[in-house]
Amino acid sequence: MSEASIVPARGAPRHRPLTKHGNAGAETASAGWARFFDLPDRYNADAPPETRGTARDEVRLLVAGDRATHARFRELPHYLRPGDLVVVNNSATTSAAVDSAIGDLPITLHFATWLDDGGWVVEVRTRERTPLPSRELRAGTVIELPDGARATLRGTWLPGARRLWIADATVDPRVLMNEHGRPITYSYVPRRWSPSYYTTVFGRVRGSAEMPSAARPFTPEVVLDLVTSGVSLAPITLHTGVSSPEAGEPPSPERFAVPAATARMVNDTAAAGGRIVAVGTTVTRALESAADEAGRVRPASGWTELVLGADRPARVVDGLITGWHAPGASHLDLLVAVAGEATVRRAYAEALDTGYLWHEFGDSALLFRGEGHAA
Repeated sequence: MSEASIVPARGAPRHRPLTKHGNAGAETASAGWARFFDLPDRYNADAPPETRGTARDEVRLLVAGDRATHARFRELPHYLRPGDLVVVNNSATTSAAVDSAIGDLPITLHFATWLDDGGWVVEVRTRERTPLPSRELRAGTVIELPDGARATLRGTWLPGARRLWIADATVDPRVLMNEHGRPITYSYVPRRWSPSYYTTVFGRVRGSAEMPSAARPFTPEVVLDLVTSGVSLAPITLHTGVSSPEAGEPPSPERFAVPAATARMVNDTAAAGGRIVAVGTTVTRALESAADEAGRVRPASGWTELVLGADRPARVVDGLITGWHAPGASHLDLLVAVAGEATVRRAYAEALDTGYLWHEFGDSALLFRGEGHAA
């Protein structure tokens, strides 16, 4: 198991110095892969597909390897093979946005993740869902929470960035989230939607600040079709933090666990010639964090700081089911780590040319390195 991948559970994970590419410990940006592209506003999915008359498993699916194929998500089993293993994230989404105030200033506080010393990582936003200017925040700032509770900022979370803070609250934030919270949303989703729209069929362990959205199009029918076609499923847990990082900010450390049964299934599948298909960047990060240099997965848990990219390619994951990521997102480097630059470029060009929808309520992709269509 790579010592650079696993951080022992504790109050606040360490961080290695940033390189010129903003990667914690390795340069992830491929020399030829440009993460920046123009995304027209009309490609932002601003509402759940169900409200647009489209079932969850009827969103579009682009299958990309050595060529690009257009399908619907419910056709996913046609693009996998008997003996493949689909690994899913069983983390369930919390209602992590809580309306609060700093003095007379109304804000919304996003609870990202809890720390082992009792603190929480938080993000402070305006009621208009824009980041609160950093000049408004400092260690010691008191945030008024519902029901007379308070949170006090202790210090920043990531080195060189002021978006995420560590806070100490006078009440368990999970109580506040249960009673006063709502799902975290961003400006491209103008309406507030019920928490039921932010669930996945695999969510069992509450802890994600934002939905592990790659799994959203899965339905019981799709799962049944996979199993009856000879494809196996196995879970990991990775609790997502909050997205929308600052420019140059590395992916945040996240809590994860790869159970022994899943590690065994991954290794057995690989040994038998099957493919490991991760549902989302969260699953990819968890599996790769639990892998040794030969790609063998062991049970693991704690914090992961692993950042995948062209200079740290995937050792375990052969294919990736994912949504479409915004321009500049560090997740794009992770896609390259799995599928290669050529496949990612091809997929994104095709999606932009044919009007795929972006973000958590948008369409999907199944990416393989140079191959991956049904046998």
